[in-house]
Amino acid sequence: MRAAVMTRRATLLIDRLPQVRGSYTAEAPMKDLTWFRVGGPAEVLFRPADLDDLMLFMAYRPMDAPVTFIGAGANLLVRDGGIPGIVIRLGKGFNHIEDDARGLRVGAGCSNVSVALRARDRGLKGYEFLRGVPGTIGGALRMNAGAYGQEMKDIVLAARWVRGDGLLQWSSVEELGYGYRHCSLPEDRIFVEAMLRAEPGDREAIRRRMDEISAERTTTQPVKTSTGGSTFANPPAHKAWELIDRAGCRGLVIGDAQVSEQHCNFLINRGAATAADLETLGETVRERVKAATGIELRWEIRRIGVAGGARS
Repeated sequence: MRAAVMTRRATLLIDRLPQVRGSYTAEAPMKDLTWFRVGGPAEVLFRPADLDDLMLFMAYRPMDAPVTFIGAGANLLVRDGGIPGIVIRLGKGFNHIEDDARGLRVGAGCSNVSVALRARDRGLKGYEFLRGVPGTIGGALRMNAGAYGQEMKDIVLAARWVRGDGLLQWSSVEELGYGYRHCSLPEDRIFVEAMLRAEPGDREAIRRRMDEISAERTTTQPVKTSTGGSTFANPPAHKAWELIDRAGCRGLVIGDAQVSEQHCNFLINRGAATAADLETLGETVRERVKAATGIELRWEIRRIGVAGGARS
């Protein structure tokens, strides 16, 4: 009965949305779109055909319906009650990678790995870290993603985004207000493209470094399990995994969620975990680290949606 009511509500919401060339899906299962493989459905999932389609949607959407943007679902935990309103996920219409005299012009839907490999083939250095960052450029722009001593602000010249009213705008890297795993651009702005800087380098050295990063990630992180990437941001002068280990949380289990034995800043779904299991486990880790070290860990994984069956 509840499922039928939810589907009916999603259908009514679709009836209020503007006509687009992309697709709308009612009650789209988010567990199929996130690396954790958990979470309730999106009331409506919108996949825009291209930039014009996205701009049209944003300009004419009903303003009382919330809009949530997601990337590849790598650093994302969707709660079990699902996501009210419209979830936007960029696809093929945002996957371009173009050579430019200044570097690379890339769509927000491009995978970070594909951009790294294009830079390698062009002999552009500074992109090596992207070989070890899961997800898409849009997500990387939003959180100033980083690894192996580099982060997005080191290679971004400017980013293009769509406002909540459908207007399009560029911002320089300075205007994006980047900090550690932080971007100052308001959450209702949707990244669609970035201009990334060019710095010529030695192709063979770039290739070797990317191969090293790929190999290190495979041997030190639980990449073959259902995980969401690094769970907590590193506090100043500390590494999150060391604090978690010191608090005795390596291997800790709640429900079917576990702190990875391989790298304890990763939570994993052992197969039947719920989003509640994973979030409770993460909060338990935070509490134990605070008690053991006095340091409060900050979630790096983005948590969205409503708990349990509470969506209304």
